[in-house]
Amino acid sequence: MKILFLDHSGVLGGAELSLLDIARYHRDHCLVGLMAEGPFKTLLEQERVPVQVLTNQSIAVQRDSSLWQSFSNLRQLFPLIVKIAQLSRDYDVICTNTQKSMVIGAIANLISRRPLVHYLRDILSADHFSQANLRIVVTIANVCATKVITNSKATQAAFVAAGGRAELTEVIYNGFLPERFKTSPTQTTQLRQQLGLEGRFVVGNFSRLSPWKGQHVLLEALTHCPNNVVALLVGDALFGEQEYVDRLHQQVAELGLHDRVKFLGFRADVSELMSACDLVAHTSTSPEPFGRVIVEAMLCQRPIVATAAGGVLELIESNLTGWLVPANDAVKLAHVINECQIHPEAAAAIAQRAYQHASQAFHLDGTCQKFAQLLASLVIEDLSPYDKLSNGAKIL
Repeated sequence: MKILFLDHSGVLGGAELSLLDIARYHRDHCLVGLMAEGPFKTLLEQERVPVQVLTNQSIAVQRDSSLWQSFSNLRQLFPLIVKIAQLSRDYDVICTNTQKSMVIGAIANLISRRPLVHYLRDILSADHFSQANLRIVVTIANVCATKVITNSKATQAAFVAAGGRAELTEVIYNGFLPERFKTSPTQTTQLRQQLGLEGRFVVGNFSRLSPWKGQHVLLEALTHCPNNVVALLVGDALFGEQEYVDRLHQQVAELGLHDRVKFLGFRADVSELMSACDLVAHTSTSPEPFGRVIVEAMLCQRPIVATAAGGVLELIESNLTGWLVPANDAVKLAHVINECQIHPEAAAAIAQRAYQHASQAFHLDGTCQKFAQLLASLVIEDLSPYDKLSNGAKIL
């Protein structure tokens, strides 16, 4: 079975890292088609996954675009659509990994007519998408997709609530290899020394710097913690969010936290940095589709506190494998931080339970096997998505 994966992005986000894990498993019989140059292409090449950049033209459709803007910009992408249609004829199935790639792949598939599988990794809601784009994405999925895989039950529920057909969906959680997250105590000690963290209680936040990722909540929480509690912010702005980064630096200055917050930017040594933390804090202010950072922290055997919304509720059992706090609640977040500092043995026990849970429930082998079985069944059936129109496919 030959798979054509499509992703519009050249940067490394959670969706791209999740695609990498699956594409690595299928590297001998797949191609990852990207619609932009960037570090994602470099990483795929390092992992010996076949990759091709299909266009250097920017895809101008944004999440808040109007209906007219969306269709106008798609017309400019006609050469790309034709190219994908021709390329896909050499593959058994097309698997799209982002909303933009799904729309473009679906249009291309009007020509090539291969089973189209969309891996939905976003909460489809007005918090993140314009009504016009929601309508476009859901309608195209309803009509053109053979199957919509979601990375959590929360993502699945949001798709259905937005008008998506429930019978199209299947939940397959992101997968991880536990051995990739092992770090020696010597490495951890050396890294803490390099960062000047000796004698500090370190809270790590691992995410791109974005308003809805809520780093400002963690900064506010620090004001309710002892002075030896410090925060590592690992990540940087993407998608034109530099203004938020400037606001975070201003917040640090206004709160007098200049010696308690380190902005580390994007780092390749995420597992090592997690292992150097005493606690990992996930602070999203809107429901998270899945929450890769949460499972990664568990596999690094670090205690995790996270916002109680979206797919996070499927990952953590509060007070057993981590802690859940309300969104935007800096005081309750600070309470968990302080409790972990006061009771390190209890925190370590929770982290160990979380490690055992994550190693079994989110192992990459299981994810890849489910994915491969699903695609194989679709290819055998060779369902034509365009027959759905005569079978009552829902168009919004």
